[in-house]
Amino acid sequence: MKIKKPPVSDEIPTSSMADIAFLLIIYFMVTTTFAATRGLDFSLPPEDDTPPMVEKEEAVLIEIQSGGVFVVDQQTMQLSEILDYLKPKLERNPKKPVIIRPQPDAQYGYMVNVFDELRQAESKIGMKVDNISIPTQREIEMFWF
Repeated sequence: MKIKKPPVSDEIPTSSMADIAFLLIIYFMVTTTFAATRGLDFSLPPEDDTPPMVEKEEAVLIEIQSGGVFVVDQQTMQLSEILDYLKPKLERNPKKPVIIRPQPDAQYGYMVNVFDELRQAESKIGMKVDNISIPTQREIEMFWF
């Protein structure tokens, strides 16, 4: 005698899946500890009707044009004249920012020459140029006026 097996259903019973998921959500919500985030404690300065006067900091802009022409603050200069131009500005503010901005068609060597000249400032004029910046082409396109 052959015993017939009942046919196996190819469906997955999902009737209680939603109940189980709901119970798991409730379980994790109840067992999780909620930490109250605290803000930063700081004290505000007293109100002052006279705001302090802040001088606008102008950077020294060294543009390198094609053909090795150096334009420093809209004045054409030779490479050897740049440090003499910077010396009185650095005496007033040793942290004066210096921006080297080469034109896209200028040779890379000219930018390196200007950078080397600025790095040798301590031995040539007795002052160090600390704040040298060379913006990327993307920064120039996005932020330059």
